[in-house]
Amino acid sequence: MTSVRDREEDDRRDVPVRPTDEDSLAAAASELIGGPAGKHAETGGHRWWTALRVMVLIVIGMFALGMVQKVPCYDGGWFQGGDGQYIHACYSDIPHLYHDRGFADDVVPYFDSIPGSISGSGFHHLEYPVLTGLFMEVASWLTPHGGSMQHRGQIFWIVNSGMLMICAAALVVLVSRTNRRRPWDGLFIALSPALALSATINWDLFAVALAAAGLLLWSRSRPLAAGVLIGLAASAKIYPVLLLLALLLVCVRAGRMRAFGAALGGAVGAWLVVNLPVILLARSGWEQFYSYTRSRGVDYGSLWLVVMQRTGNPLSGVSAYAAALMIVLCAAVAGLTFYAPRRPRLGQVAFLLVAALVVSNKVYSPQYVLWLLPLAVLARPRWRDLLIWQGAEVLYYLGIWMELAYVSGGTKHHGLPADGYQLAVVLHLLGVLYLSATVVRDILRPEHDVLRQDGSDDPVGGVLDGAEDSFVLALAADPGAEPEPPAGVTGVPGQAAEPGGFGTPAGGPGYDA
Repeated sequence: MTSVRDREEDDRRDVPVRPTDEDSLAAAASELIGGPAGKHAETGGHRWWTALRVMVLIVIGMFALGMVQKVPCYDGGWFQGGDGQYIHACYSDIPHLYHDRGFADDVVPYFDSIPGSISGSGFHHLEYPVLTGLFMEVASWLTPHGGSMQHRGQIFWIVNSGMLMICAAALVVLVSRTNRRRPWDGLFIALSPALALSATINWDLFAVALAAAGLLLWSRSRPLAAGVLIGLAASAKIYPVLLLLALLLVCVRAGRMRAFGAALGGAVGAWLVVNLPVILLARSGWEQFYSYTRSRGVDYGSLWLVVMQRTGNPLSGVSAYAAALMIVLCAAVAGLTFYAPRRPRLGQVAFLLVAALVVSNKVYSPQYVLWLLPLAVLARPRWRDLLIWQGAEVLYYLGIWMELAYVSGGTKHHGLPADGYQLAVVLHLLGVLYLSATVVRDILRPEHDVLRQDGSDDPVGGVLDGAEDSFVLALAADPGAEPEPPAGVTGVPGQAAEPGGFGTPAGGPGYDA
C-alpha cells in the first residue's frame, strides 16, 4: 500500500518547480521585480499570463532585439563590401546567399547548377542539407522579385527572420514542455543572448527546433514519432544524428532496445523520405553538402585553427585528426554512460556528444551555439553555469567578427589581430568544457544533479524514466542497489525522505550546486 509519506512525496513531484525556489541566482535576480514568489502565491487558475505565454513573448522580444542589432548591416553593410558588417558585428549569410546561391535568379536547389557568374564560392550546387535547402527555397518564394538586388536581399532576410522567429518561439515551447515539472526552463532559451545574436546568421535554428521536437516526443514515450522528428532534423543538419547515438547508449544500459529500434526506424524512414527523391533525381546536387563537409579544411573557430596558427603546421590531414578526436570523445562518453554509478539522463548524454562535436570539429561558426542551447538546458538547468557558458560564447561572437574586420580592412586594420582571436577561440572552448565538466560531475555524483534532487530518475527520458539497468560495466554500482541519498538527507534507502525532499539537504528546498 502507498503510505501517506509516499503520497506527499508524489504530490511534491507534481508541483511545477519555480526557478526562485531552487536557484540562488534566479532568486537574487527576482529582487528586481519584487523578489521570489511566496509560499501561497497563486500560480494556477485561468489567468492569461501563463508561464508559456510569458516566455514566448520574451523570446519574440529578444529575437526582435537581435534583428535590431543587425540594422547597420541591413542598411548597407551586407551589400557594400568592406569591413563594415564585421565592425558592427551584424554579419549574416542569408542576404549574401540569396544572390550567390541563385535564389534571386530562381535557381532550383540541387536540381539546377549555380552559374559561375553569380557564385563567388565555386560551388556548382547548394551546399546545405535538403531540408534546409527547402526552407531557403520557401523563403525565396515569399520574397518579391521587384526592385533592386539590395532591396530583394533585405526582404529575403526579413522573410527568413520571420520564419526563424517562429522556430525560436517553437523551441521555447518545446523545451518548456519537455519536462512537465519545469515549465520555466524555457526561460533559459527565451533570455539567451547567444540566441538573440546568432539566430539570423544562418538557418541552424530550424534544425534545432526539429531536434527539440524529437526530444519532446521521446519524453512522452513516443519513440517512433521522436525518431521521425530527429530524422527530419538530420535532414536539415548533420549533428542531430548524435541524438540517436545518445539514445542508443542510454537504451543499451536500460535494456530498452525495442524503443530505440522504433526511434531509429522512424529516423531512417523520415530521412529517406526527404533525401531519396533528391538522391535519385539530382545526385550531384545532393552530394555537394557531403563532399564539401569532407573536403573542408581548417576554418574559423576551431581548435585546429589555433594549433595551425601557433605551430605553423598547415594540418593537411585535419579531417582525419578531427574524426579521431571525435571518436575518442564519443568513446569517453560511452564509457561514462556505462560506468557511471547511476544511469546518466538522456539530456546529459546528448549534450556531451554534441559538445564533443563542437570541440573536435574543423570549424565553429558562431550560430553553432544554438545546437547546444536546448541540450544544455536539459542537461544542467542552472543560471550560473549557463550564463558562464553563454558569456564565453558572446565573447567569441564578438571575436570572430573583429578578426574578420581586421583581415578584411586592408591597411586600416580595424578589429582583432590573430593573437586576440585565438584567445576568443580558447575562451569559447573553455566555456563549452566548463559546462561539460559540470554535467560530468552531475553524472558521477548524482546528488549534484538539479533534476534528481527530488528523487526523480530521468524526467525527460520517456521509457527510460525509472527503468532498471540492464547493461552496466564493472565499476558502476550494482544495478539492483538502492541509490544512496545525498549528504544531509535524512531517511534510509527504500523509504520516502523526511520533509525537505529526497535529494535535498534537510531544512531547505534545494541548493545551487
